[in-house]
Amino acid sequence: MTRKSFTPRPLLLVLLLPLLLVVRLDAEPGRKAAPDDEIFRTISSLDTAVFDAFNRCDLPTFGRFFIDDLEFYHDNDGLTRSRQSLIEAVKANICGKVRRELVPGTLEVHSLNGYGALEMGVHRFHHPGRDDTEPVGEGRFIHLWQNVDGAWKITRVISYDHHVLGQ
Repeated sequence: MTRKSFTPRPLLLVLLLPLLLVVRLDAEPGRKAAPDDEIFRTISSLDTAVFDAFNRCDLPTFGRFFIDDLEFYHDNDGLTRSRQSLIEAVKANICGKVRRELVPGTLEVHSLNGYGALEMGVHRFHHPGRDDTEPVGEGRFIHLWQNVDGAWKITRVISYDHHVLGQ
């Protein structure tokens, strides 16, 4: 009695390869920084400083956190292509009208070796003096931070999933 040897068929390999890749990717998920990691503390502190300037309408300070050729993608307002355009939009639409707060427990920071960090979270927007007539808004954000010789700047922003809180 002769025994046939098994040889994998090309189709079988094509079908199994994607499954093997998925299993491998799940085996090593990306590591986000813990709240006690230095990178988390740094980016959290920068987030506080950026939005303290934003909330006080301190535009010179606010502007220093962004590179000149910033790209800011907003799900409702589209693309803003420069720091100056962002500052003008904040002056016209935010100053004295909106206050931003980070939703506690939503901040995530991922280190980007050789570049900086990726910051993600959820924030809320209140309307001081009009909170009883204007609903609180909520949205998600992603900030790409670049560290050049110890100076941290935001190079890209994605602001999305804006909705009225509770809806």
